[in-house]
Amino acid sequence: MRKRSVTVRAARWSALHPGRAVIGWLVFVVLCLGVGAAAGMNSATSEDFRVGEAGRAEALATDGGLPLRSTEHVLIRAAKGPLDKAAAAAAVRDVTDRMEALPEVASVAPPARSSDGRVLRVQVELHGSEQDDQKNVPPLQAVTEKVKKAHPGLVIEETGDASVSKGVDDQRNKDLQLSEAITLPVTLITLAVVFGSVVMVGVPVLLAVTSIMATMGLAMLASHLLPDTGVGMSMILLIGMAVGVDYTLFYLKREREERARAGGRLSSAAVVEAAAATAGRAIVVSGLAVIVSTTALFLARDVIFDSLATGTILVVAVAMVSSVTVLPALLVVLGRRAERRAAKRLAKGKPVRTRGMRGRSGMRRRSETRGERESGRVWSVLLAPARKRPALTLCIAVLAMLGLAVPALDMHLKNPARDSFSRDIDAMKGYDRLLDSFPELRVRHFVVVRADAARAGDVREALTDLDRAAQDDPLFARGSDAPALRSSADHRTTLLELNAADPTYSRNAEVSLEHLRKDLLPRTVGHVPGAETAVTGEVARGVDYVGHQNDKLPLVLGFLLLMTFAMTVLAFRSVVLGLLGALLNLLSVGSALGLLVLVFQGDWAEGLLAFDSLDGISSRVPLFLFVILFGLSMDYQVFVVSRIREAALNGVPTRQAVLDGIASSAKVVTSAAIVMVTVFASFVMLHILEMKQMGFVLAAAVLLDAFVIRVMILPAALLLLGRATWWPSRAFRGPENPAIGGAQDRTGPITGEVGGGGWARPQSNAYDPLRVQTDRRAQTDPHRARTAQ
Repeated sequence: MRKRSVTVRAARWSALHPGRAVIGWLVFVVLCLGVGAAAGMNSATSEDFRVGEAGRAEALATDGGLPLRSTEHVLIRAAKGPLDKAAAAAAVRDVTDRMEALPEVASVAPPARSSDGRVLRVQVELHGSEQDDQKNVPPLQAVTEKVKKAHPGLVIEETGDASVSKGVDDQRNKDLQLSEAITLPVTLITLAVVFGSVVMVGVPVLLAVTSIMATMGLAMLASHLLPDTGVGMSMILLIGMAVGVDYTLFYLKREREERARAGGRLSSAAVVEAAAATAGRAIVVSGLAVIVSTTALFLARDVIFDSLATGTILVVAVAMVSSVTVLPALLVVLGRRAERRAAKRLAKGKPVRTRGMRGRSGMRRRSETRGERESGRVWSVLLAPARKRPALTLCIAVLAMLGLAVPALDMHLKNPARDSFSRDIDAMKGYDRLLDSFPELRVRHFVVVRADAARAGDVREALTDLDRAAQDDPLFARGSDAPALRSSADHRTTLLELNAADPTYSRNAEVSLEHLRKDLLPRTVGHVPGAETAVTGEVARGVDYVGHQNDKLPLVLGFLLLMTFAMTVLAFRSVVLGLLGALLNLLSVGSALGLLVLVFQGDWAEGLLAFDSLDGISSRVPLFLFVILFGLSMDYQVFVVSRIREAALNGVPTRQAVLDGIASSAKVVTSAAIVMVTVFASFVMLHILEMKQMGFVLAAAVLLDAFVIRVMILPAALLLLGRATWWPSRAFRGPENPAIGGAQDRTGPITGEVGGGGWARPQSNAYDPLRVQTDRRAQTDPHRARTAQ
């Protein structure tokens, strides 16, 4: 007898000790949450976000005692008509006195008047870094509210870096709650359609939710090694619900098939054990594939991607473990409950509805509902093009996918800046009014220079020349007559602020930065011997971040392709499948990116999806899509190809194995795709543009992968490849037996039932609890041995 795998042994123990398994899992979840809460979350600091020249400039400024702090602006204007100077002056004094008394405030600047004289602005500089904004700004907002009430004749409002940051965070939390409220009902409805049982609906949701809870605790612990940026928990919710439900679906589907095949001859524990030998292995392979693929994000050397990768890896690992340990225990408990109900009905002489078959003749299962038969017919129709004309289907489907991918060639990557945030945030409304009155504040470039103290005079003179040149340049905004210069106490570091009036994500803003770095700086400060220069600011951060990601993208993509190929080869012992899987993933990603560019890079869909176009795509989305989709695509690849390989190993002709394998897994793969698409599509309704784009592209990618790649391209390719699909594996080199499954096409519905529907039970060395049980009895009873033969 073949040695049982780890998944089978784990399922067997869990099935024999269901109470211990369930209690152990709950203890594990509570322990993770408790330990994580005790350790607390370690959030990333400003230093963790530094990238490129902009990061180097911020480090120079901080080391020199000139850190770039967040600034708030209190705007004072009249509700109607001209601004009353006396009333405005009183309000300015009130704001200044109250703000200076706050420990969170570093300094308060003298009031500045707009060019039309209608608005006064009081600039307030905060202590601490940008990561402290969330806790530092509420006291300032409270002061502004008090001043507003004290001066009812004026309109007083606050906006700025910290206010916007807090508003975005608050809006994200509300959006996620809305997403969860949409996702959960749709998931429950989908599961109810698949299983037709309220009890069975609760199992996937329960495991997904508990897996997410355990992962949140583990993520808090992991943050002390890799700091959290605030996006990790969102990723845990997003991926946790998707894969948690998916893994449970695949396991439940196979458990039902094994129960039907056994026809009541196996106990619930043995049925679950049988399912573990196939579905359990597929879940482990799939989970490991997602984990390995996601590690590619660490190659980006970016704190945000580190946080995304950590959350994804942890939640997939926990969901995978729960599916092969506690899930078998829950299924045994439910199975025994059903068996007890059946026994009671028999004792009362009532008929028993069974999920088994009518007898050994292989008649259709009683449990097959009209919906299941219709589902089989639907998938038979969908697979008809690939079955009848595989070459034509493959060419048309590939060309269509390539056509969708073409717009991706014109993709412009941009880092979403403050201008792209939703105007539903009060601070953003104030931000727009601030820029209407003070347009020069839209873009701020910070030039940082470090040199010997003896060169301090030369540096200031060069920076004054630089400021004068910028004032005469149309790319920059004209500010005050005196340059905005600051020097450190040791006179080694000097900082100059320059302004531009274009939106932060516009091409003009990027051109002004490039002109500053490559032309103005070398012509002025570049002549000071030994001076080290660097430029930062919101535009500089975005440009450097995109450049950093473009540099890392080939490395990440190469790693992904290599790992996808390696994992497929290891799972199926086929180089051909490894190459095919990598190519299909590239095709799926390219098509999804093409759709993303079509929808979000232009402005035609702004009203439809409620966003303001950046004339580009958020720089983090493509890399994120590559990694997550490569991992999630392996889910479908593993589960579909596993069914095909299983049939082929049992002697079913490759052609029929392909059709049977895809059709038998179609319903559960479709259901899993619906759950994933629902989770991802709910993000399209969020206000944050980057989250909209991520949700849209992932939902589109999953739809294309499930309904084009797996229904048209994959079966067509496998039918054309035939036995070459399995090269160089030797397990498929024997002659194919046309009597097993039949060489002819079956155009009717395929039930996916192992042991029924037209092909024989495995004759390979695959683990089979029913055969094991017969062998054990035969060893102790010769009569039974002869009967079994």
